[in-house]
Amino acid sequence: MGEMVLLSDSRIVATPSIECGEPLVDLREISALRVDGRYAAPQGDYAHLRAGVVDRLVLAQTLLPSEYKFLVIEGYRPMALQTHIFEQCVERMRLQSPDAEEAELRRLASRFVSPPEVAPHVAGAAVDLTLSTVDGVELWMGSKVNDTDTPACFTAAHDIGADARLRRDLMGQALNGAGLVNYPTEWWHWSYGDRYWAYSTGAAAARYGPFIHQ
Repeated sequence: MGEMVLLSDSRIVATPSIECGEPLVDLREISALRVDGRYAAPQGDYAHLRAGVVDRLVLAQTLLPSEYKFLVIEGYRPMALQTHIFEQCVERMRLQSPDAEEAELRRLASRFVSPPEVAPHVAGAAVDLTLSTVDGVELWMGSKVNDTDTPACFTAAHDIGADARLRRDLMGQALNGAGLVNYPTEWWHWSYGDRYWAYSTGAAAARYGPFIHQ
């Protein structure tokens, strides 16, 4: 396995972003995709992604075996929400490592939550998702979505069971095949067009910067 580059890495921060101006699309209006409501809020931010990401998710769905459907958990996050989540994670790291410097705490937090200034979710470029049956039954993938307190959250984790390993591999093949990249500390987190994607794929620049509602 190669070097794992964290979202806080200076190489990610230094990756340029050239905003392409694509709108956010409401996934609840895309019949090919299934959206879970566990993070639903009145404004519906969680169910939105950039148009180019949606196109690739729809393509990835066609690359899955017919007995599986993607179940989208969360897409776009407003900057204020991302900042709140990141700062909560920093405080968690502080409890675990009370003697660590602030910069180290933020680096540790970025293993699982993106710093707001480079966050793919803030750009509408990242999606947290899992697999379900065609009847909508969520499948076990070795850990729960967003459970970062267990080593099983790492995409390449061992000892997650043969069925979970197969499902992760099938999901990864479909999403990679459609042009998305995975953040390796979270099997459920995939993105396209953000700075992490640009660095991972060798693209000259990210396509999407932070999306701000007018």
